[in-house]
Amino acid sequence: MDTDSVPAGPPAARETGCFVGCAIVLLLLLGLLAWGAWALDEFEKGLDGAGQLEQSGALGDRRDPLGPGATARYEDGLKVTVGPPRRESDGAYGLTVTYENGTDEEVPFGGACETLEVRAGEPSDDAVGHDLTWLNREECDSALARPLGVDGTRGVPVRVEPSGRGTPVTVEVGWPYGTSRDTAYFLLGPG
Repeated sequence: MDTDSVPAGPPAARETGCFVGCAIVLLLLLGLLAWGAWALDEFEKGLDGAGQLEQSGALGDRRDPLGPGATARYEDGLKVTVGPPRRESDGAYGLTVTYENGTDEEVPFGGACETLEVRAGEPSDDAVGHDLTWLNREECDSALARPLGVDGTRGVPVRVEPSGRGTPVTVEVGWPYGTSRDTAYFLLGPG
């Protein structure tokens, strides 16, 4: 007879230990799957580039422009909002283009309004029969002359005078040459 063996314990204790072990393995597996999904999403964003528009609803491109008050959202955290136009006392229209830097680096604009264009017509047409006077282009140039710092917000006031009522206006938010950021299009007015 063997007297050195230790009894295995009651069967309920063995089953509880097995259950706890399986639960721990399951939690670790779920955590590993969540981490893998996050890593794959970040990898995919890295392939696209941080300058891709990440929109729900209108795409913000020439064929599907954003409307007044909408926000163009970029994968890296940059947001650009074009406020709705408002009629001013002198008959001109004013609007504000607001840049919010949620990225981890400063955002260059390039100055000289390389990054902002306001014109009559829809994004995809040549604006035949429409004209627009941009009343404060120099002020916009000045506002966009320096980069936008991390966590910074900058509002750029725009004043325009269309040739007539019902003239559609396109606001094109572009980026300096060599920047791999998508251009966002906004259509204000009929369209």
